[in-house]
Amino acid sequence: MIFGVLKDTKEGENRVICTPVEVASIKAAGHEVLVQAGAGAGSGFPDEKYAAVGAEIVQDAADMWRRCDFLAKVKEIEPHEFDLPRENQMIYCCIHPAGHPEEVDALLKSKCIAITAEDSHRYGSPNCEAAGKQGALFGLESMLTINGGKGKYVGGFAGAPGMNVLILGGGMVGQGALSVLYALGANVTVMDINVGILRQLGKEYQGHINTMFCTQEAIASVLPQMDMVVNCVKWPKQRKDFLITKEMLKTMEPGSVLVDISNDDPGAIESSHETHHDNPRYVVNGVVHFCVSNIPGAVAHSTSVSLAAETLPLLLNIMNNGLEEACVRDGFIRRSLTCYKGYLTHEETSGIQGKPWIRPEDILGIADRKLDPAPPATTTRSENYIKL
Repeated sequence: MIFGVLKDTKEGENRVICTPVEVASIKAAGHEVLVQAGAGAGSGFPDEKYAAVGAEIVQDAADMWRRCDFLAKVKEIEPHEFDLPRENQMIYCCIHPAGHPEEVDALLKSKCIAITAEDSHRYGSPNCEAAGKQGALFGLESMLTINGGKGKYVGGFAGAPGMNVLILGGGMVGQGALSVLYALGANVTVMDINVGILRQLGKEYQGHINTMFCTQEAIASVLPQMDMVVNCVKWPKQRKDFLITKEMLKTMEPGSVLVDISNDDPGAIESSHETHHDNPRYVVNGVVHFCVSNIPGAVAHSTSVSLAAETLPLLLNIMNNGLEEACVRDGFIRRSLTCYKGYLTHEETSGIQGKPWIRPEDILGIADRKLDPAPPATTTRSENYIKL
């Protein structure tokens, strides 16, 4: 199989889906590897490193799309790439299909085979850990007086108390933020709707953090005392309400900070909108907002190394065994299949966009086999099935 490592082109994105180490492993498995020129430059992996392990460096993106059987990158298929996928070609990247109908339409039109990376990680994406940890640090940077914040130091000084921080969501992103903020001395409260997670975190931190069940009313009760809020909740896209409204922000002190790591549109925070690293902050009702959509791109080397290492077994499973067999062996690949030769195979996207879909196991003809189980990627369900 001819595998291609694409250069990401999203604004502020410097990560790469495979480092030279993974390329060497793919080559050792008997596959040909093409790497787009400059694909790893932003994360510290020059073209020479890829060439040294046997990759062919290709200058033009169009040539990559024309020649490769299977392509991968970190972020979405951008509008300037919509006409490049071709029939039967496989693509792996963070499509975020439910929130990008135009991208999905382009993939369906091309009749390619698209796998959305964010749903494929059995043990959680390294990007989530990176987003939580680095997002906490960006929040502390936003708290600085020189950046419009109220100027509180996270752990306090002698005679000056540290920061009170509220983390919404105790999953991998929230746990990443918690680990950093707790280590630096912040007084942290974590909210979640899963009491088991709250109990687990309370035990892990030996009762030195506060935990609360997450509701809008609970948030409102503590918001006036908080210096910073870190939102790590993946908000269901069909919901039209919010965890924090613009009006609620008025109860916080001026110069407080809101870091919306999960800044989907729509998301859990009414006042949030996507920003980029070149202009990351804005102020609403006196609260400094940091809403960069690709926080892990700021630590591109570390996130690339971690993401590439975790992704390699998945890529090799597909390349060595074929897509059908890979979907039998790995339920997380199966649930990530988004488009298959003109058919939508992603349930959340069907539920959100109203497009008919077909289950991956049905379109692949593997429903009668013993399949590796995997939980649904989201709570969104759809019975808008395609009839074959």
